[in-house]
Amino acid sequence: MNKYLTENKSIVLTGDRITGPLHLGHYIGSLQQRVEFQKKATQYILMADMQGLTDNGSTPEKVSKFLFDVVADYLAVGIDPKLSTLCLQSALPALSELTMLYLNIVTVSRLERNPTVKHEILQKNLSRSLPAGFLTYPVSQAADITAFSADIVPAGEDQLPMIEQTNEIVTKINSLIGQPVLTSCKVVVGQVGRLPGTDGSGKMSKSLGNTINLSSTADEIKKAVYSMYTDPQHIDVASPGHIEGNVVFTYLDAFCQDKAMVTAMKAHYQRGGLGDMKCKAMLNDILQELLQPIREKRAQLINDKAYLLQVIKEGSDKAKEVTQQKLDEVKRGLGLLIL
Repeated sequence: MNKYLTENKSIVLTGDRITGPLHLGHYIGSLQQRVEFQKKATQYILMADMQGLTDNGSTPEKVSKFLFDVVADYLAVGIDPKLSTLCLQSALPALSELTMLYLNIVTVSRLERNPTVKHEILQKNLSRSLPAGFLTYPVSQAADITAFSADIVPAGEDQLPMIEQTNEIVTKINSLIGQPVLTSCKVVVGQVGRLPGTDGSGKMSKSLGNTINLSSTADEIKKAVYSMYTDPQHIDVASPGHIEGNVVFTYLDAFCQDKAMVTAMKAHYQRGGLGDMKCKAMLNDILQELLQPIREKRAQLINDKAYLLQVIKEGSDKAKEVTQQKLDEVKRGLGLLIL
């Protein structure tokens, strides 16, 4: 049993911004853990369409058109709606109200210091054109987590500053109320904290176009693998190569089950005599085997929109009740009138 799960059943909150189909970065960073957690914990999976609008407010169709894709991705990797509650952020009004309450105790300077926000502002070249919603989305994320009383949040390493800020808000609100109404949480990082993009720059990101989607065809997977960044100084097979920053070996570490073989390949590559094409061929075989059943199941699911909508509605109705109860508890603690 995972060390974070106890007999008392922890509450897990996780989710994704609805800005495109899910990819291998999501799979290795969180989706695998969700399949494990749903068997041992109370798990809520939030489809964060409102947070998707924080940098797509002028193009909302970028968010709305991907909702069914993301739900199909969830179910295709093994997430079971009978074991996990899948819910839509915009269908839970308590989250927006909690966000507004929390914004009154968080300063602009604290938001600007958040390393994740700072990095994404630079990455997306937002500068002073930064939407207010984007700057404040760590507070929205805190509202999401605390509304479900989640004590576990599976996420990538880049989300650690978000959890730190969430727990700061928990401490402040509990101090104002005088009792522990909100629950602190821990982040659980997947076996690969941050999967780089296929181009070797930064993390795998939908907005950067350097992803391998869970729905990618066999040809798309092969094309992405064979174009991966390796070692620019490894000019021929006989030359010694470097594995640091070599995306192919990062992916082999993440997805190859035979760790001893990967270790031997690294040693061979470093002393020379192992070519990039052979490494890429092995990685391609591994990813093809992993993604084929997911792709096939997903293709069936995406054609049954009525079922996917039922999953979203049933989960959102359940989550609406849970989050409203927490909002009322916070408002009572702060002395606000509940009508």
